[in-house]
Amino acid sequence: MDIQERAVGSVVVLDLTGRLVAGDGDGRLKDKINSLTLQGRTQILLNLAAVSYIDSNGLGELVASHTTITRHGGQIKLVSLTKRVQDLLAICRLLTVFDAFDSEADALGSFAVTAQA
Repeated sequence: MDIQERAVGSVVVLDLTGRLVAGDGDGRLKDKINSLTLQGRTQILLNLAAVSYIDSNGLGELVASHTTITRHGGQIKLVSLTKRVQDLLAICRLLTVFDAFDSEADALGSFAVTAQA
């Protein structure tokens, strides 16, 4: 798995590419999230458009990332889920945990709204 980082205002967008599975970049997402929180950057948007597959270990990394960010008073949201990933998150009931958006613009706009509330 590859992670590209870019900033859009106060939000850090992480573009994930590949498979979020055990043994393939194992722990890379968790390490990136920990690094961002140490920098005080806790508004995170995970772009999953190029993630082809997530296994149980990958789901664990997503949940751990959510826990880390919320403990630091931040938010983590998902954008551009593939059908396969969306179905997996729905089956595991993780769509009730994460805010998920179809477009990056909608997702970025949601940070501004929740930050003001």
